[in-house]
Amino acid sequence: MVEPPIDTPIKGFDSNQPPQQNLIDACVHCGFCLSTCPSYRVIGKETDSPRGRIYLMNDINQGNAALTPSITQHFDSCLGCLACVTTCPSGVQYDQLIAAVRPQVERNQPRSLADRAIRTLIFNLFPYPRRLRSLLPLLWLYQKVGLQTLVQTSDFLQKIFPRLTTMASILPNVTLDSFHEQLPDVIPAQGERRYRVGLVLGCVQQLFFSSVNQATIRVLTANGCEVVIPKSQGCCAALPAHQGQVTQAQTLARQMIDSFADTHVDAVIINAAGCGHTLKEYHHILEEDADYREQAKQFVAKVRDVQEFLMEIGITTELSPLTDQELKIVYQDACHLLHGQKISAQPRQMLRQIPGVRLQEPRDAALCCGSAGVYNMLQPEVANQLGQQKIENLLKTGAAVIASPNPGCSLQIAKHLRLQGQQIQLMHPIELLDYSIRDIKLDP
Repeated sequence: MVEPPIDTPIKGFDSNQPPQQNLIDACVHCGFCLSTCPSYRVIGKETDSPRGRIYLMNDINQGNAALTPSITQHFDSCLGCLACVTTCPSGVQYDQLIAAVRPQVERNQPRSLADRAIRTLIFNLFPYPRRLRSLLPLLWLYQKVGLQTLVQTSDFLQKIFPRLTTMASILPNVTLDSFHEQLPDVIPAQGERRYRVGLVLGCVQQLFFSSVNQATIRVLTANGCEVVIPKSQGCCAALPAHQGQVTQAQTLARQMIDSFADTHVDAVIINAAGCGHTLKEYHHILEEDADYREQAKQFVAKVRDVQEFLMEIGITTELSPLTDQELKIVYQDACHLLHGQKISAQPRQMLRQIPGVRLQEPRDAALCCGSAGVYNMLQPEVANQLGQQKIENLLKTGAAVIASPNPGCSLQIAKHLRLQGQQIQLMHPIELLDYSIRDIKLDP
């Protein structure tokens, strides 16, 4: 390697909101984060751990290292699961550090043609439900003629196009509900109205997991909530925000705030963990926007995960058993619910209120499943190892149902259940509560 001339400055972070030195200095390098970091546990390198990445950030800030491709790959290997934030005894705000680094990488580090292509596809498709919906006929045909099965079983395609193959392999079943879902602007509460709430539909959620949105509406209205669904809402900005696409994330955040501005709701409800975490981060995403800074804070104050909200207001409807015998359910902690929003007890409390439910706790419950937004498409090898570990731990509980509160996690889990030849029911916790309210029996 040819060293640059001694008077040539090392190109590091630019001056546009680099990671703050005081946040870097808060790390005492104790190493508690290592055992909880999924990328470190798979890759096994210090530089692919939170502590190692903080070392790299410090070196770049001090002018002792450059933002090179070799260093960038260590930032890219981070899933952003935030387990280290939960574990850190010193309260290091690694979430804010990695959130500052991502845009720096996107602005200052050229990517390969293949990397640019897959990222362009992701960020111009997934955050836009209308664009996704226009592709549904092709996706339906892709599944019906057997191409999906071919992709899933072809080692050749996996070797040649690993990222595209991974993207195709996690595609959920395209149903008639995916093609058209016309929800009213306002859905009245059943009985006396206790609250007026807004519902964020999500991008992937509304197209491929519409049953979750429908169950959410039924549960909320059954518990005295009038549900408002602004048609002008778009993506929550989670995907671009998590990958350093600042301008796109800010634009989508403004659109979301505007869509709920005059709805006069008591709370903004979300049923997807990753989306919820981003919605609660709007005050950070828009902190430099003088026109939206205060609006973002007011919006964030109203955002609630649906399970969090139900435990706040209390379930008032009668609940029925889901089976005639005891039902073992294992709850899958989504990282951005557990580590990002600090929500762990509420989903479990909610499920335990269903008669006959026995909750099982898996080993390494706090370890990421490998989905992490679009991580499983950008870093498929690491994601596959994490997905395999997650499924093994969930299955060892002997549960008949896996309760997963995030669509990305559900897609990852479903893929690895299929790869391991396992058939087990996978449902959102709110769907289980909806079944209990409507006295619908499961057939596990």
